[in-house]
Amino acid sequence: MKKLILFEGDIETQGYFSGQMKKELLRLGYDVYLYDLKKPWKSTGEMLRFLEKGNTMLLSFNFHGMCQEPQFLDENGTYIWDALDVKCCNILADHPYYYYKLLAQRPRNYCQLSIDKNHEAFMRRFFPEIELGPFLPLGGTQIDHPALKKMPERSMDVVFTGNYASPSRFEKYITRLGDEYTAFYYEMIDSLLADPSQTVEAVVEHFLRREIPQVTEAELKETMQNITFLDLYVRYKTRGEVVKTLVDAGIKVHVFGDKWNELPCERPENLINGDSLFSEECLEKIRDSRISLNVLPWFKLGAHDRIYNTMLNGAVCLTDTNPYLDGILRDGENCRLFSLTRKEELPDIVRSLLADPAKMEQITEAGLKTGLQNTWARRMDQLDPWLRRQ
Repeated sequence: MKKLILFEGDIETQGYFSGQMKKELLRLGYDVYLYDLKKPWKSTGEMLRFLEKGNTMLLSFNFHGMCQEPQFLDENGTYIWDALDVKCCNILADHPYYYYKLLAQRPRNYCQLSIDKNHEAFMRRFFPEIELGPFLPLGGTQIDHPALKKMPERSMDVVFTGNYASPSRFEKYITRLGDEYTAFYYEMIDSLLADPSQTVEAVVEHFLRREIPQVTEAELKETMQNITFLDLYVRYKTRGEVVKTLVDAGIKVHVFGDKWNELPCERPENLINGDSLFSEECLEKIRDSRISLNVLPWFKLGAHDRIYNTMLNGAVCLTDTNPYLDGILRDGENCRLFSLTRKEELPDIVRSLLADPAKMEQITEAGLKTGLQNTWARRMDQLDPWLRRQ
């Protein structure tokens, strides 16, 4: 395929990713149209003039262009992509169990890329009929600015760029079916928090088989779409506990994202709430921080762009890890690692870093080299051979 349609205008981060991808795909010689979902009718006309039947692909995040938007449906409710012979390639930036309805309504010529290898395994097991493209981890972005600031020039010690939500928001889903189910769900949550290396789907299957040994594959598949609240609960519970551990130890953490006012802290004066920012503004904050904190959103065989964004913008990356990242991250060399089961060690890790600016500079120099191997430019270089075969 030589012509690609990407999307912006809905989820800001995914639109930002698409903008970075467009730049690199143009470099590789593709014709690219970036469809603005905020201007559907204007964009649709431009897109139809751009599109070449049989030689155009959608390259979308999380079903943009494929979630029943009226401008992409004909009078029979069929996607125009089918009639125009457009291959629809969807990059899922979340777990597939969030998208059962859209998977059932997918266009005819549909392909899916995963950012986590466990997500790929889930698709192969429960949706073997769906074509999968190559594994595509998220990439990082370096702001095009003058030289990176040295550690003494940076105004913030610790920054976290990402949203929060109180786990209590999800309790209505945990308790809605009565006491027996409530205890069952909390047993799963406790298991995940005690051993965060587990995936949500593995824990759900384990407890279901304990209660219903004869459960079938079809029943497991059906169940998985109904447990997203468990994923959100443990994701935000863990994220909040990591930040709270630092804040309550007297370390100021600047947070940029929604709903951090919902995090209960013993020393709230150390939680500096900067509210939600656009992607590029988050990169600016990382660029002005000595340490950038990452807590993986329950990706167990994939990466988050915060890791590479941190490395590319000169802060020390402080993150948890997983078996996939173990092949990329080296504690004390290109990052600092912490364990979700030993969060109490976090304050000492941060203090030791802040007390040794030379060590931090050494880590960021190595981190930059790692980050440069994991940019959106590198991701598109890796995707290029596959795109040309389509």
